[in-house]
Amino acid sequence: MVSRVSRLPFWFLATGLVSFAAFQLWSLADLASWLAAFAEDPRMPSGWSRAHLLVLGWATMIAMGAVYQLVPVVLQNRNLFSERLGYVQYAVFTAGFAGLAAGFLAADAILIGGFAVLAFAGILLFAFNIGATLIRANAWTNVTAGCAAAVFHLVLAGAAGMLMGLNFAFEWWGTFHDRLLGAHLWLGAAGWFGFLITSFSFKLFPMFHLSHGHPEALQRWVAGFLAAGVWTGVPSFLFNAPAWCHWIALTCAASAFVLYAVHLSQIVRFRHKQTPGAGIRWSRHLAIGQASVAALLVPLSAVFPDIVLSTRMAVVIGWLYLWGWVGGTILAYLSKIIPFLWWTSKYGSRAGREKVPTMAELIDDRKVNALLTAIFAGLFVLAAGFGWNSPLLQSLGDGLLAAVSLLYAGYVGAVFAK
Repeated sequence: MVSRVSRLPFWFLATGLVSFAAFQLWSLADLASWLAAFAEDPRMPSGWSRAHLLVLGWATMIAMGAVYQLVPVVLQNRNLFSERLGYVQYAVFTAGFAGLAAGFLAADAILIGGFAVLAFAGILLFAFNIGATLIRANAWTNVTAGCAAAVFHLVLAGAAGMLMGLNFAFEWWGTFHDRLLGAHLWLGAAGWFGFLITSFSFKLFPMFHLSHGHPEALQRWVAGFLAAGVWTGVPSFLFNAPAWCHWIALTCAASAFVLYAVHLSQIVRFRHKQTPGAGIRWSRHLAIGQASVAALLVPLSAVFPDIVLSTRMAVVIGWLYLWGWVGGTILAYLSKIIPFLWWTSKYGSRAGREKVPTMAELIDDRKVNALLTAIFAGLFVLAAGFGWNSPLLQSLGDGLLAAVSLLYAGYVGAVFAK
């Protein structure tokens, strides 16, 4: 049984917040120039560097910390397979993603290849530690199965990324590199983040709403459609399949997101707590928005495939998915997870014996709501700017998004000082 609060997740959460802040500061430093270049061609050294800083340094780092914290909880307070291995994995992965971002920025093929291998080694250590923990516990539920599926897809996404990194250095794959890129993005975005967010929401959403007795049948349908979407999409990219194969993958993934939003509504109907917090409310709003966009893309891509596959539309969809749903959900959950973990670590053993602050006193829910509202307003303006090719809207939207995100990261991170 776990007798103390592990500090391992805090290293991941703190590093993720620092990476997030670095990304926002970098965005503010050269706002106009990088937005103009990104809108024209996202596949540039600076764009790849920023993408890996955000996706690996922030989103994946935060997600790994959350997995290290939540898996023992889901398994009824069983220990991780090896906490010491977790610290080793943290060091390896941190060095890998930081070096990879630097390699892309410098356009140094050798650095990209070398640090891609190191980042993948960190992913393998993470997968081994979590996989061994789940197998040893042998307590399979929709949540633990979804977590296992997420980690499995992270390994595959990491493997594809490593192969592309080595290709930069040795030019082994030729034109297959672009196909590998599509599979890499699909495995990471839909596989890793899709399974992780949906499966952990099956645990977190009822917990923060105090929901009991809600139906769970849709959870397996969400996982099934998501798996179908991933494993229709990945071969479609790798083997350069016709457009209708990609459309089937999109349809399956969209079905998963729609059912996920419906299931969250089911959980809310069985709630015993009327105010779960601004972050949890926003996570539901984002799920509904994501489901709506995905459902709209299905007929749109069938009728106007060239428009949906254009560079400009791909940029808009990418920002809405990775920033709007994945990033937004992470930000929303952090407003609850970090205060909970910090209160448990610092004050849990002292509660009842002396006066300690409540979790509500560690973070102001009204400020969380105001900051998240401003963040998503900035994202909406930025996406509109990309869609209408308006440099003014792009600059206004990203300026607001970066500035308020920086404030949000600082505000949430300040909990560690309380």
